Amino acid sequence: MPKVGIVMGSDSDMPVMSKAADVLDQLGISYEMRIISAHREPDEFFEYARSAEKKGFKVIIAGAGMAAHLPGMCAAIFPMPVIGIPMHTTSLGGRDSLYSIVQMPSGIPVATVAINGGANAGLLAAKILATSDDELLGKLKDYSASLKDAVVAKDKKLQEVGYKNYK
Repeated sequence: MPKVGIVMGSDSDMPVMSKAADVLDQLGISYEMRIISAHREPDEFFEYARSAEKKGFKVIIAGAGMAAHLPGMCAAIFPMPVIGIPMHTTSLGGRDSLYSIVQMPSGIPVATVAINGGANAGLLAAKILATSDDELLGKLKDYSASLKDAVVAKDKKLQEVGYKNYK
């Protein structure tokens, strides 16, 4: 049974949303990924959001661009955490998406990551799930340690070869 729903309004969002899925795969977290437009197919969207809890979802990651209604509408219907990913847009660079997602009215929170922040959305979903899953918490601690190890290795290489030879 999937624990995380990943939903996007268009397949053009797939490069960003797949980063969230990649993180969940790496941590062994099950998910369902869908393309559903809140504007172009509202009946399908409402069914998705209404049935998410029954499907066993504990978190929804919703990506959206421009008016970016998908995350907020998920949060209005789904009673558990929703993480919004604002998509980069050509007209305003994603600021339109960011503002639409982050400026939710009182009572309808949406956790919001950076523009095109798919990987962080996956990590935030994992951290939410880890509050009640010690095994997953251990995997997240290992993941954080691997990030530190990568920086330490890069610094060691820099010190050995100098910045002019660093590649």
